[in-house]
Amino acid sequence: MSHAESFDHADADLNQAALAYHAEPSPGKTAIEIKKPAISQRDLSLAYTPGVAEPVRRIAAEPSAAYRYTNKGNLVAVITDGSAVLGLGGVGPLASKPVMEGKAVLFKHFADIDVFDIEVHAKHPQEFIETVRRIAPTFGGINLEDIAAPHCFEIEQILIEELDIPVFHDDQHGTAIIIAAGLLNALDLQKKRLEDARIVVLGAGAAGIASIRLLMTLGAHRNNIFAIDRQGVIHTGRRDLNPFKFGIAADTDKRTLREAMDGADVFIGVSGPDLVPPDMLATMAPRPIVFALSNPVPEIRPEVARTVRDDLIMATGRSDYPNQVNNVLGFPFIFRGALDARASRINEDMQIAAVHALKDLTHEPVPQAVLDAYGLDALSHGPDYIIPKPFDPRLRERVASAVAEAAVKSGVAPPRPAN
Repeated sequence: MSHAESFDHADADLNQAALAYHAEPSPGKTAIEIKKPAISQRDLSLAYTPGVAEPVRRIAAEPSAAYRYTNKGNLVAVITDGSAVLGLGGVGPLASKPVMEGKAVLFKHFADIDVFDIEVHAKHPQEFIETVRRIAPTFGGINLEDIAAPHCFEIEQILIEELDIPVFHDDQHGTAIIIAAGLLNALDLQKKRLEDARIVVLGAGAAGIASIRLLMTLGAHRNNIFAIDRQGVIHTGRRDLNPFKFGIAADTDKRTLREAMDGADVFIGVSGPDLVPPDMLATMAPRPIVFALSNPVPEIRPEVARTVRDDLIMATGRSDYPNQVNNVLGFPFIFRGALDARASRINEDMQIAAVHALKDLTHEPVPQAVLDAYGLDALSHGPDYIIPKPFDPRLRERVASAVAEAAVKSGVAPPRPAN
């Protein structure tokens, strides 16, 4: 059986199991829970009229009281237009609902954050922006999801500027944060520096562009980063670039992926399956780092990559290989920190704090609970452990507290009261 056939067979079994999981014993993955008693006439008089009038008056007089008397401070909207759903493309808002419900499950399970998933029919970015703007008072934060580039950049930028609650496009920044954390550890293990590294990024959508921006903030040099889209290397001489791509264009004479890969220290793939042949990988610099993140089939499979390079460190987006780059390492805890601090936005300082919290965690002894969850006898910082495991119980405290502290220090959250 070929690799492709084995993947197809595995997917067929998984697909049937997923359909049953979503449909039985009742449709969907989420529900609403009542948090207060509702078993007596007095309970109902407090929950609704006449008692509810008093918190209404308090909030009308002081809007911040909504955080004391309602669920606003622990409620996030996971909202999409369905234009770029996983690897399935523009399937539309209704078909995206299982993914948004899934995101809600992750928020609740990992960080105890409540979510309303909201799927919006919007043909133009302005319609989507207007919808989010109008419903924003309901929420303590907005998680934008599965919105196609380049509209996702415009949508997020406008909403961040206009709203007084955190707005975060996870497909951009969540992915970038996990990539950056793993890459910093991998570079250290390979005895290389981000400031000197030549980096190839295959895929110039939301994740690719955001990752490049964050890596440049952390110290990577723009002319050492070669982003590749369908037309080849994104360079300053091209006349077909939108402003977001122009912002990551390199001043280079390289024009193809093959040319960019020659002598590169790092490859980051956020594109599609089997796009990097083994002979291309062989031309990379000594001790290369390969993040092949296309799912379910990477740009190059680890077992193939290792036939030509025994000196590489590799990460994928899959859970059945070491070093899974998984956004669940980031977004639940980033929002947890932002909500706990009552931050007005998730800024660059908070993102960098999350990067370093994730990076540093892999240098500490791994709890037995993590080893048990993954059926491992031992795990320590090294080529097969450059980013934490998603079920590491320390993530919530470490990442959330780092993000909250950065929010206060950078001035987007009020000072925390002294104990």
